[in-house]
Amino acid sequence: MSHGDASLPPEHRLHPWSWLFVLLQQLRQFVVPLLALLVAGRRDTGPWEYAGYASFIGVAVLVAISILQYFTYRYRIGRDGISVRTGLLRRDLRQIPYARIHNVVLHQGLLHRLFGVAEVRLEAAGGQKPEAQMRVLGLDRALELEQAVRDRGAAPLPAEATAPARCDPPLLALSTAEVVRLGLVSNRGMIVFAAGLGLVWQVFPEKAVAGLLQDWFRGAMGYAGALHLGWLAMAAGVLAFAAVFVLVLRLLSVVLALVQYHGFRLVEHQGRLTVERGLLARVRTSVAPRRIQAWHLEETLLHRWFGRRSLRIDTAVGGQENDPRRLRELAPIAPPETCDALLRYLVPQLQWPPQWKPLPRRAWWRLFAANVPWNLLLAAVLCWHFGAWGLLVLAWLPWSAYAARRQAGWMGYAVDARLVAVRGGWWSRWWRMAEVDKIQALRLQRSPLDRWLGTASLLLDTAGAGAMAPPLRIRFLPEAEARALQARLARMLAARRLRW
Repeated sequence: MSHGDASLPPEHRLHPWSWLFVLLQQLRQFVVPLLALLVAGRRDTGPWEYAGYASFIGVAVLVAISILQYFTYRYRIGRDGISVRTGLLRRDLRQIPYARIHNVVLHQGLLHRLFGVAEVRLEAAGGQKPEAQMRVLGLDRALELEQAVRDRGAAPLPAEATAPARCDPPLLALSTAEVVRLGLVSNRGMIVFAAGLGLVWQVFPEKAVAGLLQDWFRGAMGYAGALHLGWLAMAAGVLAFAAVFVLVLRLLSVVLALVQYHGFRLVEHQGRLTVERGLLARVRTSVAPRRIQAWHLEETLLHRWFGRRSLRIDTAVGGQENDPRRLRELAPIAPPETCDALLRYLVPQLQWPPQWKPLPRRAWWRLFAANVPWNLLLAAVLCWHFGAWGLLVLAWLPWSAYAARRQAGWMGYAVDARLVAVRGGWWSRWWRMAEVDKIQALRLQRSPLDRWLGTASLLLDTAGAGAMAPPLRIRFLPEAEARALQARLARMLAARRLRW
């Protein structure tokens, strides 16, 4: 398998069954048009008479492409990086230095595990696609490649070194009971229900779905009317239905959590953090701690009932935000002291928890004032439609003021020579932290309401931040304090190098 200079390490092919997995991936992308051609080809006459043959021709072309990729794809584990050679007529040679690889992902679906293979993705900072995606390698080759990236080595490792890093004691291992708790505190069931409802609404005619729901509702109301139930019994029935619905969603969340996080292990091996999880499809992904750009702790009301938190990270890796194979969670669920211990262990130069500086007492007024105009506008609209009954919406203002006071009382920030940390929320509390050397830019933000009240917010940009976590920003400081803090941090950033 060696090509070119004999002094170079040998080149490797994909696994002999790789063409099958490439074919299945392509069939998933083209299954709709192929089925449409197959159905249209059943006609005996007309312009679509021979369309059925087109679907078989399309499958044959996909098979040829899959086999061609197997014969034209090569990779080499070099001393300084990994090179990937692809193409037959148009040949590409891609060089990926080890220092540029931020994340290594090994993915094994159920079919992968049956064949003893894995899909490998090499991800770098900022790219929307992986630097290299290998479908598929034998499991031993995949582990060898992961080990080479971890060690920054040059030669293939001996067979005994390619075994999974099971000898290292895990930093965190989730038992089945913990995974069940994760399902109970998460909203995965509601997400799946909403996605399924949207799919049904898209696949079936809108009028048919609406008519089915209307018929079901009328049937339920007619059945309830035939029983001659009073309003109290009707209310109890509605509450019972809602309770059953919530219970089903929670059970669905538990099942999804078991499928995704069964056997969760967080291990540190040779300077990299490796997470392995999954019941049917196993995902193994790793990242160097220095590649972590920001840390995020979350504690919802359900988390507090169970005495748990979650610890997530931002890495400077491109790709889709909701990609399940992306390393986002170091501790999907764990006791608060375990999350704090992980932070102190992985970032030993930082003090955690820090000395929090609370916001000024009047910050609650800034939070409350943002809700007042919308509340008044809604009251005016409802009064226009329903008369004086619309004024009932103003009863929300006292609760809004109370919530603003509670939220402002919890908000705070901490800044020192190495750390910037922010905390916020009330029902759902969160903490967000980044090292000063990972901050890319500072931005002072003032809305018209801020200018009227004399406040300002300071936003701090880091790489890898996504929509899944709140931004790193210090909100509603007095303007003079916000500008002084911005100037202080700007001087610190100017004197240091950005660390990726």
